[in-house]
Amino acid sequence: MKKIALFILFFFYLTVHSQNEQLALDYYEKGEFDKAVTLLEQIIVKQPSNYYFFQRIIDCYQQLEQFEKAEKMILERKKRFDQPILYIDLGYHYQLQKQEDKAKKQYELAIKEIEKQPAYAYQIGNGFEKKVLIDWALKAYEKGQEINPELNFDYQIALLQGQLGNIEVMADKLLDFAYEKRDNTAVVQNYLTRFIADEAQSTFLNYLKKTLLVRTQKNPDIYWNQFLSWLYVQQKEYGKAFIQEKAIYKRNQESLSSIVSLANMAAEDNQKEDAITMMEFVLENTNDAILQVETHAFLMRIKIEEVSVQEYGKITSELKTLLEKYGFTSNAIELIRLDAHFQAFNLNNPKEAILILNKALELPLNNRQIAEVKMELADILIYDEKFNQAILYYAQVEDNMKNDAIAHEASMKMARANYYKNDFDWALQQVKVLKQSASLLIANDAVELFLLIQDNSYEDSTRVALTAFAKADLLLYQKKQEQALNEFITILEKYKGDTIEDEALYKIATIYYRKKEYQQAISYYKQILDDHADGIFVDEALFFSAEIYRNEIQEPDKAKPLYEKMIFEHADSIYFTEARKQFRILRGDANL
Repeated sequence: MKKIALFILFFFYLTVHSQNEQLALDYYEKGEFDKAVTLLEQIIVKQPSNYYFFQRIIDCYQQLEQFEKAEKMILERKKRFDQPILYIDLGYHYQLQKQEDKAKKQYELAIKEIEKQPAYAYQIGNGFEKKVLIDWALKAYEKGQEINPELNFDYQIALLQGQLGNIEVMADKLLDFAYEKRDNTAVVQNYLTRFIADEAQSTFLNYLKKTLLVRTQKNPDIYWNQFLSWLYVQQKEYGKAFIQEKAIYKRNQESLSSIVSLANMAAEDNQKEDAITMMEFVLENTNDAILQVETHAFLMRIKIEEVSVQEYGKITSELKTLLEKYGFTSNAIELIRLDAHFQAFNLNNPKEAILILNKALELPLNNRQIAEVKMELADILIYDEKFNQAILYYAQVEDNMKNDAIAHEASMKMARANYYKNDFDWALQQVKVLKQSASLLIANDAVELFLLIQDNSYEDSTRVALTAFAKADLLLYQKKQEQALNEFITILEKYKGDTIEDEALYKIATIYYRKKEYQQAISYYKQILDDHADGIFVDEALFFSAEIYRNEIQEPDKAKPLYEKMIFEHADSIYFTEARKQFRILRGDANL
């Protein structure tokens, strides 16, 4: 019983003690220093060696201008503990009282401790940093490195130089640090991204490019080519990144995967000429049959996107030649899927496409290949308006590839299939979950579909307008562009003033954009900006109008204010980064 009683008493003591510590810190954070100091004085008696609480009580004394108490406590601690950082505490204490000479003397004593023991450099440098004594922190780190060159404080020095506005010195030190400590390359690149993204730092970006170019020329290590390639990718200058990746490959011909990844990024950003050049380089330099197939499929997809209907015969012939070369095998699955997709969506022959894919499922495929074939099959079944069969295949992919990106994509496509078949309530339930997807694209698509269904269900419980819209959307999915356009225009006329109006305007503008009827597209985007300024398509209307003026109509003066409005009013838009970049170019920022 005595042991139990002692245990309970000890537990009670610890609980009360912990509560006092938390209460003291709460008072301290709120700036109630008079209340905090009373509790901290009790805590420090019981924990005299605890530097964390010592710092807080000193700060409280200084905030309350009880300087004598603070100085006495610092001096007493100096007698009891050999802690060089206490020179900084005492110096800062004098500085608060404007006793600059006394403060400087203490700071110099702290630096001398590094001369005795260079390992103190980090602790002392960090101590100066916490007091925002940047120059002294630099002295501490530099002194440590000077006495012991094996110590590396380039990262700390770089950040301090950045705080002082010496961004070129910062860049050099960060690059030195990354090169010496390559495991930290991602950390350095993440830090540099903050400056690269800042439109006020165009001079920094120029300097970073120049210094990296110099390093690639002076140092044969491919590390600098990789770093420069990374920088060009951040700026979406994929052609320049490719030059660096080629240089890397020529010196180390182990893998073409980085060039393949670069080509995919270029294609996604609509820089198709660069993407084609990269993939042609891959074809010239690989004997890997699977990579050859994937590369041919990539190049054929771009061709299919660009060709007219009159050239479909040529595409059919090229696909046939490639399939004869590589055979109807699991290794050629990318080309098989592409052939089926072309049969359905371009040649309007879904039955043939379905036969091709069902035959492909009989091949010895791995789980991912099976999932990809089933996804393609489901997509074609949607085209053929066999929604229930499509949903079944999507569900199989979702179930068999759990926690994989393709499973989330299948979930989104399943929701859209339910939307096409007018099962809006079920689609709504699915996209509610998908709004939280880790994939930004899927989350955005889910939010868009969620808002479309929800917003057009309140005023019209029968969902007549929404049903008509889903029908037009399906026509667009089926690449029946003219029919879809007519349907959307009819919806706009029939339901003008309804909540469906801005969705219809956006769809019509998008179709005219694809048809390269740019003035028509701009007129519909303008209606969104004029009549639906609080709607969800404003950032798209601004961005794509600007893109048309800049790229297609060659009227950059009209594009510039639209990009600027995007930057200042839609910082959360997925088009924000590109809008800012184009605005800076139009504004005349040099060498971007």
